[in-house]
Amino acid sequence: MDLKDLFIAGGSFMWPLLIALLIGIAVAVERFFVFSKAKLNVNKFLEQLGGYIRKGDLKGAESLCDRTRGPVSAILRAGLLRRDKGLADVEKAIESAGSIEMAHLERGLVVLASVSSIAPMLGFLGTVSGMIRAFGEIAAAKNVDASLVAGGIQEALITTATGLIIAIPIQMANNYYIARIGNFVTDMEEASMFLVDQLADLEHLKQL
Repeated sequence: MDLKDLFIAGGSFMWPLLIALLIGIAVAVERFFVFSKAKLNVNKFLEQLGGYIRKGDLKGAESLCDRTRGPVSAILRAGLLRRDKGLADVEKAIESAGSIEMAHLERGLVVLASVSSIAPMLGFLGTVSGMIRAFGEIAAAKNVDASLVAGGIQEALITTATGLIIAIPIQMANNYYIARIGNFVTDMEEASMFLVDQLADLEHLKQL
């Protein structure tokens, strides 16, 4: 029995399961490219940024952030744009930009979580539907024959298996992206503290 035959044997609930699978794959792939583009060697980036700031070249630091993709450079650029307003405003700008970047990173994860939870439920619903059909055929038949109920039981097992097959990798992808977001948060916190310290040191040197 090939995939087409299994799909047909699974009954009508295979269609919503297929839709859930396609949505989950689309979101997972889209998030993969987003996270890949956001990847950054933070230590190297901060070393370059610190070099500009220590020389007093804040325009150069801002330009470096413009050329660098990802949430870390985005929040630091927001802070640098408010450098003339004082460190308190720099911190507020970084915090606001961080919230925006977090929203961008988390976009779509609720969809993955929904697919991973709904797919097994759809599979179980297909199981119930298949068993209802199987017992209905038993009740309607005068003589019980295994072939009468085989179709319903097969439908029940296929939808259950399909729901789990969809849910497990989608949940793994969701967990992976949540872990990646945690790493980004750590990097953003480290970078924001670095920028504030560097700007504070620069301000102190100007006052000497």
